[in-house]
Amino acid sequence: MATALEKPAPTVAGLPAGRPRTGLRRYWHLYAAISPFYLLFLCFGLIPVGFSLYVSLHRWDGLGPMEWAGLSQYQYLLSDGDFWQSVGNTLVIWVLATLPMVFLAMVTAVMLNSAVRFKNVYRFAYFLPNVTSVVAVAIVFGSVFSTNFGLVNALLQAVGLDQVAWLNTPWGIKAAIATLMTWQWTGYNAIIFLAGLQTIPSELYEAARMDGAGPVQTFFRITLPMLRPVLLFVLVVSTVTGLQSFSEPQVLLQNTANESTFSGGPGHAGRTMVLYFFQQTFDNNDFGYGAAVAWGVFLVVILFSIINWRLVQRRGED
Repeated sequence: MATALEKPAPTVAGLPAGRPRTGLRRYWHLYAAISPFYLLFLCFGLIPVGFSLYVSLHRWDGLGPMEWAGLSQYQYLLSDGDFWQSVGNTLVIWVLATLPMVFLAMVTAVMLNSAVRFKNVYRFAYFLPNVTSVVAVAIVFGSVFSTNFGLVNALLQAVGLDQVAWLNTPWGIKAAIATLMTWQWTGYNAIIFLAGLQTIPSELYEAARMDGAGPVQTFFRITLPMLRPVLLFVLVVSTVTGLQSFSEPQVLLQNTANESTFSGGPGHAGRTMVLYFFQQTFDNNDFGYGAAVAWGVFLVVILFSIINWRLVQRRGED
């Protein structure tokens, strides 16, 4: 017989006594609440990715029957000079845009962090380019870099320099696209850096000033090391977005060459990897090879993201 001090084991309605619910049966309502995200991700994320890999192994025009090609699409991709030209164009544009963008974003963040008045106004103003339509911005920049009536050439003539055919020369095209991307992402990354700056304890700066450290020493000895995780995030995001640039060159250069919409301007100097993917898929109706190009773009992005991550981590260990 149970004594008066012993309490009976709690029972769960609908289940025999002494048999507790499993994790799935106990928290099914919580799993059901978050299931829409995973169902949508499965339908619009994982399944299309798997299907693209399947398509890349076939020759397909998007309408007719598929023809098995195996790895021949990837073998041709490795020897495709147009693809490697698009890779080179993308990397050059990415370097021209990322280096000044990170520098300007860091300087802007430091200035915003030390601002006393109108901080929220400045944050909104710097973040505005990132939420502005890329198509609208590209159209404006197309006018700014116009050969005959562009603002940039007007400024060059004002100081006694010759005009530059920005959208008709290889390096001019890359510089124009990089400038657009720098303008678009500097404010966004400045806000990210600002959030990181505000997590640094002010006691570190006070101790540095008491030890006689100047602004430059304080920046390189305190600010930059403390911002290393934020810098890593900015570089990785900039790599992923920069190496997938599409709207900027497509809109900026769509009227500069008598070729397809995805040609990338004269000499294909502005044809990025994603632009080349669209050209093969929708201009040439070669969905199989377009899928192979998309997987090539994915591998390039992953490779350079890992390189950036390793470089920043190695400097952090040193």
